Order: sequence, then structure tokens, then C-alpha cells
Amino acid sequence: PPRILTLEEPVLHLEHCIAFAVHGNPAPTLHWLHNGQVLRETEIIHMEFYQQGEVSEGCLLFNKPTHYNNGNYTIVATNQLGSANQTIKGHFLEKPFPGRIFSLSYWDFLQSKGLTMTPEFLCPHSKAFFFQVSIAVGLAAFACVLLVVLFIMINKYGRRSKFGMKG
Repeated sequence: PPRILTLEEPVLHLEHCIAFAVHGNPAPTLHWLHNGQVLRETEIIHMEFYQQGEVSEGCLLFNKPTHYNNGNYTIVATNQLGSANQTIKGHFLEKPFPGRIFSLSYWDFLQSKGLTMTPEFLCPHSKAFFFQVSIAVGLAAFACVLLVVLFIMINKYGRRSKFGMKG
């Protein structure tokens, strides 16, 4: 059955790497869990390993991880004879703005400042939203008409020579 030989905390090389070595014959299939959920490999998080005899060695690689990637990483090795798993804590970045005010939701923050905006007020399906859009469109149309009138007036009256002089 598979046996996990090593599992190391993340180290920064070119990318962050959680190094591992797994022994098993037949060669086990490997997959990862992040906080108990199956980890899908992407361009940002992917596994690279090579098989040398009965030992698989490699890294779970992270390209510029953030605080969202912090958590417990579990490697699971499985073959026909059994399975093995081991967990390690991965800590990449601190959560930004750890103060109390930033742990509130945006709407709680606005209310704490005395603002009464609610999510319904900004909802694109609400009457207030359509009213706001109609006001914005009306102001834009008024500005366009005003600019056209000014342009016409400047062209009509701006061509007269001053003091009756012809140039």
C-alpha cells in the first residue's frame, strides 16, 4: 500500500512548493484536498512529480498565492492495496486589513458611518435603480443639447469681425 515518506511546509523557490515523496507499488494515484475539499488544479495551483522506481517525488506548486490559499493541505495517495494521507498547514500571506472595521460587510460599514444605503437601493432590478439611470440619461441628453446650441451660436455670431474691421 502507499506510504507518504515526506510532506514539507511550503517553501518559496520560483514558485511556492509543498514538497512530497510517496512510496507505493503499484504506483499510487495522487490528489490533494484543501481544508477537506478536493483541490482542483489550475494555472495558479498545480502538481508536478516524477516517478523513480516505487517512489513518487514532487511538489504542489503555487504561483503567487494569497491569503485565500492559506489552510490545511492533505495529500491522498491511493492504489489497489490501500490509501494513505497526510496533512500540512500552508500559510502564504496574512489577511489584509485584520482590524474590526474591515471584517464587517460593506453594508455594515456604511451603516456604521451613518449612511443609509441598502443593497436594494443599488439593485439593478429595483425602481430606485431605474430612476437613477433615467436621471443620468436625462442629464447627459441635456448636456449634449446645450453643447450643440453653444456650438451653433459660436459659429453664427463668432464670425462677425470686431469693430467693423474687415481683414
